[in-house]
Amino acid sequence: MGARTLQTSPLPEETAVLTKAVTRAAGLLGLTQRQVAETLGLSGPTASRLFTGKYKLSPTRAKEWELAILFVRLFRSLDALWGHEGTARAWLEGYNTALGAAPLELIKSAAGLVRVVDYLDHARGRV
Repeated sequence: MGARTLQTSPLPEETAVLTKAVTRAAGLLGLTQRQVAETLGLSGPTASRLFTGKYKLSPTRAKEWELAILFVRLFRSLDALWGHEGTARAWLEGYNTALGAAPLELIKSAAGLVRVVDYLDHARGRV
């Protein structure tokens, strides 16, 4: 059987895996529900439901799905470079000259999240 080319509904495993990855990454980085809501473009109540397991991310809501994938990439890059504890959190909070702001501030917008992920991808390439 060939690769799926048209999907009418998301697979339950996909939604569960990405939802769990986002909430776990946020917890390991010490991010609040509000910070995750800003990053993914979710409302506060929706973020709360996400963290309690009552709301699942879905590829049918393309913007939040793509931002969630980028957020997990951000976490994976931070974890690969510095681990997911204090050093990664300090990097997120600190001013970054190359980015012109603290990464934690930048990831509040889609464009900023893309910039930070690109920056980290290049940094990982040098390691």
